[in-house]
Amino acid sequence: MLNHILVPLDGSTLAECVLPHVTAVAPVTHARVTLLHVLQKTQDGGGSPAVDPVEWHLQKQNAEKYLEGIANRLSEAGILGVESVILEGNPAGSVIDFARHNNVDLIALSTHGHSGLSGWNVSGVVQKILLRSYKSTLLVRAYMPSSAGTTKIRYKRLFVGMDGSARSEFVLPFAINLAQFYKSQLILETVIEKPRQINRMPASQEIAELADQFVKKNQQAVANYFKQLLAQFSKKDLKIKTHIAIGENAIAVLHDLAEESNADLVLLVAHGETGDRRWPYGSVTTSFIAYGNTSLLIMQDLPPSEIHPTRAERAIMESKGH
Repeated sequence: MLNHILVPLDGSTLAECVLPHVTAVAPVTHARVTLLHVLQKTQDGGGSPAVDPVEWHLQKQNAEKYLEGIANRLSEAGILGVESVILEGNPAGSVIDFARHNNVDLIALSTHGHSGLSGWNVSGVVQKILLRSYKSTLLVRAYMPSSAGTTKIRYKRLFVGMDGSARSEFVLPFAINLAQFYKSQLILETVIEKPRQINRMPASQEIAELADQFVKKNQQAVANYFKQLLAQFSKKDLKIKTHIAIGENAIAVLHDLAEESNADLVLLVAHGETGDRRWPYGSVTTSFIAYGNTSLLIMQDLPPSEIHPTRAERAIMESKGH
């Protein structure tokens, strides 16, 4: 359950484009919201921290006034329990540490902030938070047209990518709550990938027939799975649409379907059937983070303790004696 939403803000209008989604998501689970602003440490020419007490206090006062204004706007939009926090340090590291030590369930992020838009789909700071926080994340595309201010978005279409596994169902409870709250259409999508033969020559008729049989069996299995889900949720007054697609590349097809659905929000679980613990996200979710064009809500299915640290992380921890 999403009980605590963290909203990092750097004072830019680009970062604030996440606010309409926050005002839409928070009431669904009665979540409290924490607005977080990080004051970056400046350095002198020698690389040491350059602290001007007067300047620092002025920056802090401006940040407090800024967050107070945002909190008031959220309160006027109907969000209760809004609090503000100001930290000093590295933006990405500060957000990650706060999220880990304050029972944050969801980090709401705009893809870009104070540094402005760029050709990169996700800014460097946001990418660091995504890769190291190990938290569920709401990612809003700052380069796409969106509502201004804190106007609440009313979700009409919710697109949920699934692979038929129990792990992919991790996102369903929240998706259903969101659909019920806004009377949205819930689109459940599965893509069956055609098996690929490692052969430079055209596939023989026998191989082609085996591939067709494989696809048909998976298609029937997913159809039965969706039928069971629809029966399970029949009493929840939901508008559910299920669809099974077949393609050479499941990720590419899923991207196309998400775009074509004109969904207000795409919902994915961090890991699919494989659930590989070496990375915070599986291949599908990683692709949607890097190349998707829709607002994206990712439910992290693994706790931080189960995600393997990278070699770089281990090296830093060892150097600090951890």
